[in-house]
Amino acid sequence: MAVNIGERATLFTLRAPDKSEVHLNQYQGKKIVLLFFPLAFSSVCTKELCMMRDEMADYNALSAEVLAISVDALYSLNMFREKYGYNFSLLSDFNKEVSRSYGALHEEFGLGMRGVSKRAVFVIDKGGIIRHKEILDIPSQMPDFDKVKTVLASTN
Repeated sequence: MAVNIGERATLFTLRAPDKSEVHLNQYQGKKIVLLFFPLAFSSVCTKELCMMRDEMADYNALSAEVLAISVDALYSLNMFREKYGYNFSLLSDFNKEVSRSYGALHEEFGLGMRGVSKRAVFVIDKGGIIRHKEILDIPSQMPDFDKVKTVLASTN
C-alpha cells in the first residue's frame, strides 16, 4: 500500500553499502529527501544521482538528509558510490519491500526484469510526515527537484 501526502512515512530498515543497517527512524527530527531509483549505473540514474551530489550544498542549506534507494545489491551500490563519489546514503532494497510499501515498484520493468524501483521522490518533514510525493512510471523521466526544494524550504 502506497503512502500519501499528509500520512506518516512508513518506517524501514535497509543496509548501506558498508553493510550497516540504516533505520528511517534514526533521522527523526530531520527533513528527508527519500529517492527511489531503478538501477545503479544506468544512464538516467547516474545523471540523477550525480545531480544530487552536485547540488548537495542546496540540500544541506535546507537542512535535508538525502537517502537514495534501489533494489541493487550492496556490492553494486558500493561500486556506484565509489565511482561517482556520492555524498549521501545509498540503500539496498534488494527484497523490494520498501519500494513496494511506498508504491514505487515496477512489478514489470522491461527486458523481462521484474521488481525494479520506480524513479520517485518523497519529502518527509521533521515529524515523519510525507509532505511531497512524486512517483514516475516512465523511467527516463526525472522528478521535479525544484519542487522538492520549494517544499523543503516551506517545511519544518
